[in-house]
Amino acid sequence: MTVLGDGRVVNAEAVALDVRPARLGSRALALAFDIGAQVVLALFLLLLTSITLRVLPPSIVDDALSDTVIRVVVVIVLLGYPTLIETLTNGRSVGKLVVGLRVVREDGGPIRVRHAFTRSLVGFAIEWPGLLFPLVTWMISFGTMIGSSRGRRIGDLAAGTMVVHVRRPYPWLPVPPMPAALGPWAVVADLSALDDGLALAVRQYLSRAPVLREPQRSRLGHELASEVAAAVRPAPPAGTPPDAYLAAVLAERRRRAEAIPGVRAMSEISEKSAVVAGLRPASPR
Repeated sequence: MTVLGDGRVVNAEAVALDVRPARLGSRALALAFDIGAQVVLALFLLLLTSITLRVLPPSIVDDALSDTVIRVVVVIVLLGYPTLIETLTNGRSVGKLVVGLRVVREDGGPIRVRHAFTRSLVGFAIEWPGLLFPLVTWMISFGTMIGSSRGRRIGDLAAGTMVVHVRRPYPWLPVPPMPAALGPWAVVADLSALDDGLALAVRQYLSRAPVLREPQRSRLGHELASEVAAAVRPAPPAGTPPDAYLAAVLAERRRRAEAIPGVRAMSEISEKSAVVAGLRPASPR
């Protein structure tokens, strides 16, 4: 993958993944909702255990048992709950679901049990509630999030994760396939100088070309074809329409990307992640 500006991750098939990191404000709001959910869960478990202890014979119920039960409830609520719910929902707790956030791996893929457990364990011991020097560790955690370019807390650094905003999926539109007449030319064309940003602009134009109005469509197509022609050698056959030329370049680029070991698997991981596709506007130059 290639990382462009604004934190966007682009794979070799000219698909950009929106990985806009969540900052302190949105994460604090999500934490507030999560704390509310944990309080409700704690009250329910304490009520359930209280009824259970009252039903048990008095001979086996003592202060040690009561203290143990309370400690178990605390561990379940503060450690078990975040681990379980983030694992089952691919990184979306109750608070993150409300605010529109998701926990993902550093490469944009979905988290697993080990990631959720590590985040929860560090949060339980250091961050929130922070059993080790709470006030000191709280300040360190806040400072880490503010100082991180991606808003990562200590638990994220330990687990190799980050929290990102979840956007509404972009409605992907189909692009024209490889024109049959340009297939032989595309096979021998040198596309090494075609950068990811320009490929994204071409992808966007081709997917939206049917709904663009004239003369803006023709003007934009010619401008993109000129930019691509400056980076691709040799030139296409004389008389090739701009849209066919752009479709041939993009189709050949995709074919070559899929031929590279690991790129197809990377694309499948990208589709399963909590990050949503986004495209660079194809503005005229």
